[in-house]
Amino acid sequence: RAVYGDHPYSRSDQGTRQSIAAITQDDLKALHKAVFARGELHVAVVGAIDPETLKKKLDLVFGDLPQNPALAPVADVTPALAQRVEVSYDLPQTSLQLAWPGVKRNAADFFPAVLMNRILGAPFTSRLWQEVREKRGLAYRVKSSLVNQDHADALIVTTGTRSDRAAETLGIVRDVVKRLAEDGPTEAELAASKKYLIGAYAINNLNSSSSIAATLVELQVDDLGIDYMQRRTGLIDAVTRDQVKAVAKKLLSSEPSIMVVGPPLAAAGKG
Repeated sequence: RAVYGDHPYSRSDQGTRQSIAAITQDDLKALHKAVFARGELHVAVVGAIDPETLKKKLDLVFGDLPQNPALAPVADVTPALAQRVEVSYDLPQTSLQLAWPGVKRNAADFFPAVLMNRILGAPFTSRLWQEVREKRGLAYRVKSSLVNQDHADALIVTTGTRSDRAAETLGIVRDVVKRLAEDGPTEAELAASKKYLIGAYAINNLNSSSSIAATLVELQVDDLGIDYMQRRTGLIDAVTRDQVKAVAKKLLSSEPSIMVVGPPLAAAGKG
């Protein structure tokens, strides 16, 4: 709610005790009628089936659906940054979440942002992982994520640490982000991140029939084109250190929203 206000993104996708209890059979029927339509349908099929047989199967399953869905319009929203939200909760571990601006999936600097995000907060090799976990043992897990939604984008850093060292951890996270925003990555960091993103794609996206199908649907939803997998390596290889440095400065120089769940930081130590 702090970041998205009254926008639908502020609501839990798990619902509430009251909203779940109030759902009726008629509500589910109305939702089905509004959502399931051929006009917004994306299909990917992987397996031993020929095109003519597939056409008949698709018509059988989806042919009776209406042409267009009847969805309520949803406005774009810019996450509200530069705020601090602390939820006082007597826990031995404090949860920290920081939000910066994101980048749209179709933006020219999307791949520079992806590489920057990996350098900042990927598991095992990133700056946050090294500074927070490896050097100081402050957290089991710390990561940054680019969040691309239909109506909002953000870069999120999350971690959890002992409550008596939460303020220290928060200070280290902010310092790591500040240095990347000011100095950008090293050439070695950029080269390693490119190598991983290129090499891991087949392992992560094409290692089973279901993952191939999911990837093909994603390409359609994001309107990336049927030749995206052939172009992807070149798009990543073409990114320069200056481009990554520029997008780091653009996104990470902003004052983030900081959300803390745990004992008050003032009582948790200095940092």
